[in-house]
Amino acid sequence: MNIVNQFQEIPTTCISDAMQGLNNLDGVIKPLKDEYKMAGRAFTVKMPVGDNLVFLKAIREAKPGDVLVVDAKGDTYRAIAGDFIVGMAQTLGIKGMVVDGVIRDIEGIKQLNFPVFCKGTTIAASGKAGQGELNVPISCGGATIHPGDMIIGDADGVVVVPQAIEQEVLDKSAQKLEFDLKRAEKVSGNREEIIKYLDDFLSN
Repeated sequence: MNIVNQFQEIPTTCISDAMQGLNNLDGVIKPLKDEYKMAGRAFTVKMPVGDNLVFLKAIREAKPGDVLVVDAKGDTYRAIAGDFIVGMAQTLGIKGMVVDGVIRDIEGIKQLNFPVFCKGTTIAASGKAGQGELNVPISCGGATIHPGDMIIGDADGVVVVPQAIEQEVLDKSAQKLEFDLKRAEKVSGNREEIIKYLDDFLSN
C-alpha cells in the first residue's frame, strides 16, 4: 500500500497528535459531508479575492490524485467555484479540494460525492481577471502548505503533513491509532478499568 493510501486509513486526530497539533487547518474548514475522507498530495493555488481564473488553470495542470489546496484569503463573499467547475475537477481525477474560502451550488456539489472541504457556501461568483500563482508555498486555514505536502481530511477537519517528515509522522500516527484502539477495547464498558485509567492519568 502506498503512503497516500496508508494516510487515508488513519484519522486526522491521530495524525495531528503525532505532530503535537501544530499542522491543523482552521477548524472552520470542514467537509461538506461528514463521510468524506481524503488523502493526497497538495497542488497549491494562491488566488486573489474574487478572481478564480487561476483555479481553472489549476484544474487543468494538476495531476490525477492531487488535492487542490486553495488560498482564497479566507474570503466568504465570493465563491471560488460552483458545481460545474468542481465536476470538471472530479472528472479529471483530482482527489479533492481544500479551500480557505467558500463555494456555491452546494446541492449540486454534494450530489457529486466529491470531497470538498471549505468554510461554507455563498451566492456570488468570482470574476476572471487572471491573477494568482500555482504550486507555490501558501497559507491555508492558518497552516503553511508547500506543493507535494500530504493533505488528509475527514469529518474532524484537515491536517497537513510536510513532505520531509511524512514517513516519521505516518509511523507515529499509526502507533497512536493502535494505542487508542487497544485502550478503548480495554476500558469499554469496564467500570474498574475506567477508574484505574483515570486514577493513573490524574496521578501523573
